[in-house]
Amino acid sequence: MADLMDRAVRAAKLDASVYEEVEADKGALGQAMTVVLVSSIAAGIGSAHHGGIAGLLLGAAAALVGWYIWAFITHFIGTKFLPESQTSADVGELLRTTGFSSSPGVLRIIGIIPGLTAIVFVIVSVWMLVAMVIAVRQALDYTSTGRAVAVCAIGWIFQMIVIFLLFWLFGLSALGVNP
Repeated sequence: MADLMDRAVRAAKLDASVYEEVEADKGALGQAMTVVLVSSIAAGIGSAHHGGIAGLLLGAAAALVGWYIWAFITHFIGTKFLPESQTSADVGELLRTTGFSSSPGVLRIIGIIPGLTAIVFVIVSVWMLVAMVIAVRQALDYTSTGRAVAVCAIGWIFQMIVIFLLFWLFGLSALGVNP
């Protein structure tokens, strides 16, 4: 547990070495999933006054699905369309590194304080995006941060489309309005 906490804190501090560490540690997938779940639950609690228990459960499930989709898409884009000469990674490496990039998300629990939800979620989302760029740069062995930003941006767009379609298929709207 101490190892998980240490890694999560280092990941939130944007320490690139922790992303290299979890990339190489095939046993860290469970830890990465734990980080994603805790971050998702924190987001659900932070926004509970908007969606209640159903919002919490749906949010946690969507975060897990979204994490996997984004890691898979990022792997595909980063290794097939935008690789550098030394790029070498498998989906597991991206699942582990991007899972830890969710660590700042635990702070979304602060969103439970009335009036702070939106600002907390915006700040933490930007922080998580920066962590994601570092995670992708390390997992794909990029020397260019710009390339990692491009891969994350493209992956994010595809992930949002997939999540929106899933919400739509289940009769929910990502914007909180029934279709």
